[in-house]
Amino acid sequence: MLDQNKLSIRKAELKDLRKIIELYAEQDELSQARENLSPDLDQAYIKAFKTINQDQNQYLMVVEDHSEIIGTCQLTLMLSLTLKGALRLNIEGVRIAEKYRGQKIGEWMIHQAIQYGKNHGASLVQLTTNKQRLKAKNFYEKLGFIASHEGMKLDLNLKIKK
Repeated sequence: MLDQNKLSIRKAELKDLRKIIELYAEQDELSQARENLSPDLDQAYIKAFKTINQDQNQYLMVVEDHSEIIGTCQLTLMLSLTLKGALRLNIEGVRIAEKYRGQKIGEWMIHQAIQYGKNHGASLVQLTTNKQRLKAKNFYEKLGFIASHEGMKLDLNLKIKK
């Protein structure tokens, strides 16, 4: 069991990108079908990373045990006119390395993400999880998240119904 007191978080660097994509891909079959782990990282990953890294409202977090990256999530601060101009924290791409799951590292990371939001003035934290990921839904509910909305997505690479 890892000692959470020895874990640290930091902003991801370009040199971390391959490990982050590996964490995304090892999640489950759904992730494996979406991610591309060719020997040379797809340029789309690099372009996206650089854009995210330059945006002051984005924080791509990595969790380390000593110098090993064992988790990641992407945090986005979003202003909204709803809720009297509330600042929201959106949490996306939550992953913990398979061999470290079940040790409360994900819980620790989400608490770190929430604290990041509080430190930046967010009054609401939101996230989505794929309906196929029942364990993830249960995990977030145990942390106090409520499935209060029905999330919807539209894949722009598919034909749109008229």
